Amino acid sequence: EKYMEFDLNNQGEIDLMSVKRMMEKMGAPKTHLELKKMISEVTGGVSETISYQDFVNVMLGKRSAVLKLVMMFEGKAHESNPKPSGPPPERDIASLP
Repeated sequence: EKYMEFDLNNQGEIDLMSVKRMMEKMGAPKTHLELKKMISEVTGGVSETISYQDFVNVMLGKRSAVLKLVMMFEGKAHESNPKPSGPPPERDIASLP
């Protein structure tokens, strides 16, 4: 169902504009070059459109990863130190520059 939702031209392939719409709907819009790179990652560089088989492989395969790809393009895949939450710690005179 999700595949058919983003197959805008009903030709059995998700093209660049469809991927753009999908990423925008997910709240993570991408540039044209980022989208082309994502499609290349999914298809192994063989095609400019995502077939149903490629889609299934991404969703169920080892690289499982729409989220992994999104995180990679967001630059958060290698982020090891999460930002602390809450108020900043109290400082004393000795810690001031």
